[in-house]
Amino acid sequence: MNPAPVLTPPRRTPDLPIGPGGPRIAAADGPGEAERRPPSGAALIAVWLLVGTVTILFAAITSALLSRRVEADWRIGPLPAVLWAGTAVLAVSSLAVEWARRRGRRGDAAGLRRGLALGTAAGIGFLLLQWTAWRQLAAMGVYLSSNPHSGFFFLLTGLHGLHILGGLGGLGYTLARARRAPVPGTAAGAAEPAAVFWHFLTVLWLYLLAILFAL
Repeated sequence: MNPAPVLTPPRRTPDLPIGPGGPRIAAADGPGEAERRPPSGAALIAVWLLVGTVTILFAAITSALLSRRVEADWRIGPLPAVLWAGTAVLAVSSLAVEWARRRGRRGDAAGLRRGLALGTAAGIGFLLLQWTAWRQLAAMGVYLSSNPHSGFFFLLTGLHGLHILGGLGGLGYTLARARRAPVPGTAAGAAEPAAVFWHFLTVLWLYLLAILFAL
């Protein structure tokens, strides 16, 4: 009489932690599975440190502005109407980037790419509109050295424009990864820090308009 076969339980793939306290996903069974793993939080930490550094920089300039605006020669200069158009375009860009981030979380690679492309294009449009505003001010005889207010205007908006260029570089890099990745997991993870920095720049722009022309 043959002995009864010994049944062994199926081998269970161990869970891998995503991060401290985060959910767990199964270990990759093939090369494609690795793309679905969310990236580490190192990039997000780096972006938040950058946000803190930029905030300190603009806070220091704001402090100097508040000290200078109490002088008798402080006069608020003209506000080109094109800056309002630039503000609307930047808001659209931020919304597109946020939409892309959410589509990426749902595994929609096409939506991720479309949102990033729209956000990047609108960001470039914002820079072009800001350049137009500077040219309009120059045509009116308003320059960096014309008066204290114009000096702070060109300084603050110029610094913001440089950071916009950096943010566009991050969006372009994320878009390139989204186009290369066979599945959207890695690219969606890269969209997280890019979106955080881009939203920060949008809020910073609104703050600059308020401190320069409203408060």
